[in-house]
This record gives sequence, C-alpha cells and structure tokens, in this order.
Amino acid sequence: MLIRTALEALTRRPLPFLGSAWPWRCAAYLVASAVPGAGVVTAVLVGGLVVIPLGVAVLALCIPLVARFERLRLRLVDTVPLPRSAGEARGREAGLAAMTLLALWWIDLVMVLFTIGGPVVLILSPVLQPEVEMLGATLASLAGVMLLPVAAYTITAWGGARGAMVRAVLAPQSSELNEVLRSRARLVDAFEMERRRIERDLHDGAQQRLVALSMTLGLARLDLPDDAPAARLLAQAHDEAKHALGELRELIRGVHSQVLTDRGLGAAVHDVAGRSPVPVDVDIEVSGRLPAAVEVTAYYVVSEALANLAKHSRAARGSVTGRVERDTLVVEVRDDGVGGADPAQGTGLTGLADRLAVVSGRLSVSSPPGGPTLVRMEIPCSANEESACA
Repeated sequence: MLIRTALEALTRRPLPFLGSAWPWRCAAYLVASAVPGAGVVTAVLVGGLVVIPLGVAVLALCIPLVARFERLRLRLVDTVPLPRSAGEARGREAGLAAMTLLALWWIDLVMVLFTIGGPVVLILSPVLQPEVEMLGATLASLAGVMLLPVAAYTITAWGGARGAMVRAVLAPQSSELNEVLRSRARLVDAFEMERRRIERDLHDGAQQRLVALSMTLGLARLDLPDDAPAARLLAQAHDEAKHALGELRELIRGVHSQVLTDRGLGAAVHDVAGRSPVPVDVDIEVSGRLPAAVEVTAYYVVSEALANLAKHSRAARGSVTGRVERDTLVVEVRDDGVGGADPAQGTGLTGLADRLAVVSGRLSVSSPPGGPTLVRMEIPCSANEESACA
C-alpha cells in the first residue's frame, strides 16, 4: 500500500509499521518544535532583560518564519504537496504560527519527552540506579524495551494528528471543491451509463444485422458452384462481413465489457489479458462481487495499462495481480519491458490517475529506464458504495 501520511502508516501491520521510517519521521517532526520554542525563549529573554516591547517585536518577527517552517516540516508526516499560499491562506498560516509559538511547541516537546524518555529511563535503569538489585533493574530494562513499540505508535499518532491539523488549517477543503468532486463522480456515472446504452444498441442492432448478413452470404455461397462468375465476389463479400463482425465485437468490448457485468472483475481481466498481443499472467483473488464503481474503474485502468504495455513497453511478458487488503482493492500490472513510462509523454497515466481520483483511488507508477514497470492502483471499496469489498 502506498503510504502518504503518518496516520495512514498506522493502518499497516505492526511489523511493517515498526520497521518503517514513519515513527522516526514523526519523532523528528515533533522534536523540530524546539526551533519555534527557541524563538519564544529568545523573545522572553529579550523582553525580560531589555524591554518588553522589543521582546514582543521579536515574537512578531518570528511568526512568518514559523509559518514557513510549519509548511516545510509537514513533509515529514504528510508527503502530499500543499497548495501555494496566497491571500486568505497567509492569514491562516499566521494563525497557525501564533498557535505554535504560544502552545503547540511545548506540547510537542513534552509529548516526546514523556513518550520516549520513559522507556529510555527504564532501559538504562542498571546504569542510572546501580544501587537497585540486578533482578529489579533487569525487569525494568525489559519493561522499557517492551514499551518502545507503544512509544512508536504514540509518537506516530500524535505526529500524524498534528500534521492533519496543520493541513486542515493550511489547505481546508471548501464546499465548492466538495461539490466539484461530487459533480465529477456524477459525470463519470452518467458516462458509464451511456457506454452501456451504446454497447446494448450495438449488440442488439448492428451486430445482429451483420450476423444475419454473414449467414445470408454464406448460404448464398452454398447455392453457387465454385466456378460461377459471382462466386469469387460473393466469397470476398462474405469474408469482409466476417471481418466487420469481428471488428464490431472488439469495439463493443472496448465500449463496455459484458463479461465484467455478468461475471465480475476477475473474469473480465482474464478476458482482456487473453486478447493482449503480449502474454499476460493473471492472478485476481477477489471473493464475491465488488461495488460496481470499483469494478468498472479497476477494469478500465487495467485495460489501459495493458494497452500501454503492448504499445510502448517492448515487453516479452506481463502480469496482473489483484487482492483486497483492508477493505481496499489493490491491483498491480507489471511487465519486463524497457521502462521509462512518463505521464508527460502521452502514455495516458494522467488520465488513469484522474479516473481513479473520482472513486478516491490512487495510482502509483514505478518505471525506471531499463525497466521493469509497475503500475499499482488502490481503490477503497466502502467509500464508493454502501457495501464493502468481500
């Protein structure tokens, strides 16, 4: 799973979480509060030893610097880029800086001191308290070691919550933005309904007529001797009708996959992989049916990724894997090609990311020069419909 914030890191399993850099990043984020704290201490000393107005002036000068500092250190616990500050955002930055200078800096340091200092003191009991008997000191050290994972979770939780608060202040989501997101989702739903209507019309109309035409031409060929003058033209017309029917069927599959509607994501991915010019191994393990929006989006992204694989990767083989992890559908498309996939080069990756964003999904791409290429999508299931992934 692609982790972008400290709070998301908390959802990982214990061993991967404790082995990651997120607890250390959160600890560094909180310890960095010593920087604005130093500004407050300097202002207090100047005000107490020189004149109070000068100390207040020093504190006021710290506000824009602390605001900039808050934006920079947020990257430790939240890797999602912040929008540039302008107008009203600068006022929010100043308010956040004032809160940091007045209260948040010492709360962060106290949290670090008690959360990390307690286990460290227990671990060092044999050194700090040599008069204590060895058994008691050893038990205290063991207790300190056992508290370290608790400290990692506590530090990460506070650092993540602190970062979420900073993001909410610096980049609040407006009601207009929420409405735009809902409107985009409605447009995608309407577009999908129109695709299904076109697919039904082509399947029940033009395709049936071509089938009937192909059968009629085939019967007409049976009534003519092979050496008849019209036999050659009739055979050519029959072949053209069959080619047109095949192309129409491919077009219908591209408009909407009936296999996806009838049998679900796994069967649909097997179907599209089976038509790929590059051999593709498929391993989709999903029990039951997923929400419709999840299945349609995942199928669309896999289809486009396999099309890119066939056109640009020069790969000898590809693979598609899919699992449901913690109520999130995770699908990966890999190939052994030349790599170098770049959204700026017109490979459609930006469009895939936009399509996933409508259902709160995420796209990550790893494609170093020389390969291999990995396209990974994550789609939360319960966020799209009332039912969650099985």
